[in-house]
Amino acid sequence: MKIAVTYENGQVFQHFGHTAQFKLYEVADGQILREEILDTNGSGHGALAGFLRAHDVDVLLCGGIGGGAKMALAEAGIQLFGGVRGGADDAVRAFLAGTLQFNADAQCNHHEHAQEAGHACGSHGCGGHTHTCGGHDGRRH
Repeated sequence: MKIAVTYENGQVFQHFGHTAQFKLYEVADGQILREEILDTNGSGHGALAGFLRAHDVDVLLCGGIGGGAKMALAEAGIQLFGGVRGGADDAVRAFLAGTLQFNADAQCNHHEHAQEAGHACGSHGCGGHTHTCGGHDGRRH
């Protein structure tokens, strides 16, 4: 089995569509056999599901994720565990032990709501962070 984690500086990165790296874990019999960090090389949102499928990923652990990406992962046959926080290695160990804290409804839907002054992602389940939508109009929301 291969498990991918959205990755930044040892932590679970909180926005799937903007992750620059995944940490990939190859596991068998509940043990981590191999680990590697993969650069996404600028792939974003929907293309990331294809990127993960090309690397034979079975499970994805991540923070916030949009509805379109959820559908693309489902179509690629990748099992999703969103709303994960903390260290990437800790998250994988918890997943293997059956104790992973996740949110099945985790969704970052900032693309689907009206831009509002002072609107923070944490108020709609994007992992509790505020970010700038780089591909949009650049306003904070």
